[in-house]
Amino acid sequence: MTPGARRPDSRAARPDRVPPGWSYNPSAWSERWPLVVLAAAGTVIAGYLAAYQWRFVDTVWEPFFGDGAEIILNSGVSRILPVPDAALGALGYLLDAVTGALGGRARWRTLPWMVVLFGVAVGPLGAVSILLVVLQPVMFDAWCTLCLASAVISVVMIGPALDEVLASLQHLARVRASGRSVWRAFWGRDRAPAPTADAVPRSGAT
Repeated sequence: MTPGARRPDSRAARPDRVPPGWSYNPSAWSERWPLVVLAAAGTVIAGYLAAYQWRFVDTVWEPFFGDGAEIILNSGVSRILPVPDAALGALGYLLDAVTGALGGRARWRTLPWMVVLFGVAVGPLGAVSILLVVLQPVMFDAWCTLCLASAVISVVMIGPALDEVLASLQHLARVRASGRSVWRAFWGRDRAPAPTADAVPRSGAT
């Protein structure tokens, strides 16, 4: 994806808010709060499924696929680890929500470590969700409505989260090109003005 290709932004002239070369700010609250809401919804769904796997609830809601949810949630695959897979999913979504909510509108340059952590939390979770959806018909000949809903949430979150990660990585590339410490910038300890797009070599990120 070409940075800034989504839409114009009247704040594009403010380098503290919009990354150089972008027409919008991927760290803006308007971009992040939908992801936080989705992550919170995913936490609730996965937490409910984990409660069933732990037998805190006797049945699991399944409006479309009969006993498909029970087949999948009681399968050996879902219990390979000591902790049910739904519980790990709930923990992952909670991490998504927390790392998505922390930091201000300029965190793509002030807190790159938080942005990268957010991207790492969202990306692998989405990949695992896709894998689990593929496994449902292949291994179990069954489907699970809430499992599918959780997978959709994960996949929808990947693109916007990676946009913000890209903006942070480009910022770190500009810091490196300007001769400053990438390590300090990564942890948000570089208080110097943000380098402009001109600080990045032509062979670097654009």
